[in-house]
Amino acid sequence: MSPLIQGVLTIIIGVGGCIGYFFASNLILDKVIFPPKGANPGRNINRANMVRPWLFLLPAILALGLYLVYPVIGSFWRSLFNRAGDEFIGLGNYITMFGDDQFRVSLFNNFLWVLVVPAAATFFGLLVAQLTDRMKWGNIAKSLIFMPMAISFVGASLIWKFVYANNPDIGMINAVRDVFGLDPVDVLQLPFWNNFFLMVILIWIQTGFAMVILSAALRGIPEETVEAAIIDGANPFQIFFKIKVPQIMGTIVVVWTTITILVLKVFDIVYTMTGGNFGTEILPSYMMSYMFRDDGRATAVAFVIMLIVLPVMIWNIAQARKEMR
Repeated sequence: MSPLIQGVLTIIIGVGGCIGYFFASNLILDKVIFPPKGANPGRNINRANMVRPWLFLLPAILALGLYLVYPVIGSFWRSLFNRAGDEFIGLGNYITMFGDDQFRVSLFNNFLWVLVVPAAATFFGLLVAQLTDRMKWGNIAKSLIFMPMAISFVGASLIWKFVYANNPDIGMINAVRDVFGLDPVDVLQLPFWNNFFLMVILIWIQTGFAMVILSAALRGIPEETVEAAIIDGANPFQIFFKIKVPQIMGTIVVVWTTITILVLKVFDIVYTMTGGNFGTEILPSYMMSYMFRDDGRATAVAFVIMLIVLPVMIWNIAQARKEMR
């Protein structure tokens, strides 16, 4: 069968199935379960209206249960077995993992990423949002800064691989060093510092995201508060840090935590640039190194990553809901 016909049939079946489900569920709800007749028709109508939203949510809840809850439980259960999956070893994979020096290096590097990248990306995003709003060509600048968001992590890594290249004719850093008569250096092999050179790539990408969200938040600040501060003699720095920033602090926190969640899951940059070598291993790349040779250890690492990400995600959702009120 032609792929085009398959695609059209899939759309027809999917859309038709949704329409049929909602029509049939409403029909059963209104005509069979809670019909608007009998001794208490008003009560039946109210009950039907209370149940109706859950009918719409039911497919999503089932999908989440199938594609989210079940894999989490299944992954944890798999992590309690050996490499072959035929022997129950309890927390053996976790004990071995925490005793591995490479895992501790990965955990430390992840801590560095979480400490540096969200803070830097949020700071630069806020700075750019404030400065570009005061320029005539601010929209052009915003477009250029946001452009890296359209590039995949792998594509961005390949771009920065040229920036960090050893050859002075290609790499920007070594070209500058060559001007001053210094020998070329491979920054990706510098112990400890190479992690920061990798972080620059993600900061470059995520600054545009932070800028867009924070720019919208800055535009939402009531002009009256700024005008009152100007009348009281506040200078631009005082207006920014004491008037504007406190009013958008909730948005800043949401942006910060959103980037933090992304940092905890980032894998492409490290894998493309160094393959996790030279002391740049992080938890996702550490998990990847075991994925095709030890399922038990890999799923144990995945579960640890989930436990780290989950509190941040819950707190982020709580902050976002607070902002919406």
